[in-house]
Amino acid sequence: MTDDHPIPDIAATIAALNRRITQAAAGRAVTLIAVSKTKPATAIEAALAAGQLVFGENRVQEAALKFPPLRVTHPDIDLHLIGPLQTNKARDAVLLFDQIETLDRPKLADALAAAAEREGSMPNLLVQINIGDEPQKAGVARAEADAFIRAMRARFGAALRGLMAIPPVGQDPAPYFRDLVAMADHHGLPVRSIGMSDDFEIAIACGATQVRIGSALFGGR
Repeated sequence: MTDDHPIPDIAATIAALNRRITQAAAGRAVTLIAVSKTKPATAIEAALAAGQLVFGENRVQEAALKFPPLRVTHPDIDLHLIGPLQTNKARDAVLLFDQIETLDRPKLADALAAAAEREGSMPNLLVQINIGDEPQKAGVARAEADAFIRAMRARFGAALRGLMAIPPVGQDPAPYFRDLVAMADHHGLPVRSIGMSDDFEIAIACGATQVRIGSALFGGR
């Protein structure tokens, strides 16, 4: 795994991001998810040395190469899957991740439930909502969201922790963030994973509890 861009001063960057998060949160607890997809283990190690423990990865295979060795020395790493999950990778995901943020269809729910039963453990789950109803994006359509969330609450109980969404590019994200938060409130779900490098302060103002930050932390791809 290589990165052609120089790695910034990760400790200073994390400290600055946490200050911005704290200011935007105005007393609420908001978790910084360091999006380490495509980043080398050396960058993750630098973040760990700075006290960052929560990481987000897009692909099961990539995370499986990078994180088991890191967990030997940092067993308290909290690893989130933030990319699409194929049903045939459900078992690997259940074993590797502490939170899966991209539950978006019944077949995936079936695969996760079966894997969790076999392995005797279930990660936290978020339902991904296609908040802009964009045909090219994954996630549950807004018209189907309430029924799907209710079904997942009935199936997974307390393991279903919240909702995740990515707003449409090039539009004001605030209305989409507010809609996602309202949906989570309606269903009594505490976790709202919204906001990335360019809009995380807006997301926090709208009620985010987790923000997914990659380029603003690790530098460009």
